[in-house]
Amino acid sequence: MVAVAHGSRDPRAAATVSALLDAVRARRPDVPVHASFLDHAPPAPDRVLDGLAGDGADEAVVLPLLLTAAYHSKTDIPGVLNRVRGRYPRLVLRTADTLGPHPLLLDALERRLSDAGVAPGDPDTAVVLASAGSSDPSANAVIARLARRWRARGWRDVVPAYATAARPAPAEAVRALLDAGAPRVAVASYILAPGHFADKVRRESLAAGAAAVSPALGAAPEVADLIVHRYAAALEAFRTAAAV
Repeated sequence: MVAVAHGSRDPRAAATVSALLDAVRARRPDVPVHASFLDHAPPAPDRVLDGLAGDGADEAVVLPLLLTAAYHSKTDIPGVLNRVRGRYPRLVLRTADTLGPHPLLLDALERRLSDAGVAPGDPDTAVVLASAGSSDPSANAVIARLARRWRARGWRDVVPAYATAARPAPAEAVRALLDAGAPRVAVASYILAPGHFADKVRRESLAAGAAAVSPALGAAPEVADLIVHRYAAALEAFRTAAAV
């Protein structure tokens, strides 16, 4: 498995990815798991795949550690795979789905809110589901659908927000919910690892009146379970296609 994370100049991000992949290795000790990063941190996925091919590997599952399907999963990662296939045509590369959306991520979000002192499904608490945001409208629409699905778990309300590239910003969403009469507003960080966006969401949301802001999802057990699930699903899809 070659896990591909976004990457950050913040060293906490790479450390979090490392901890998450350690949890994956504990679940699948039979699978060699390698970390890679698209930006700002080594190693790049091309370099990891080149190394595996040079060591004699004949197949790999490339698994995006991305919470929505947007530019990185639709353009950057396919570009990497095309370049590597050109250099190593015998290396079989399979691509897993992005992590989100998936119900396990809602469980992870509730775990992190609980870590911040917010009881899951509290009917007096409105939640802002804060993502990094994307220039891809379809990716932002996924966050909006996820918020609607999560609302059914008992919260007073759940609304989407975006740290960049789309509106509302998390602070705007917090103020709107408070103005609408919510007794308490909590912000759920739909962000994989700590860094610029997680810090921005926390700082601005608290300034706008949020009672709590959850930490990044990080190495939550549900995220590790989801990675294992995406890996197995990619293998099964390949076997199914080969049998047709």
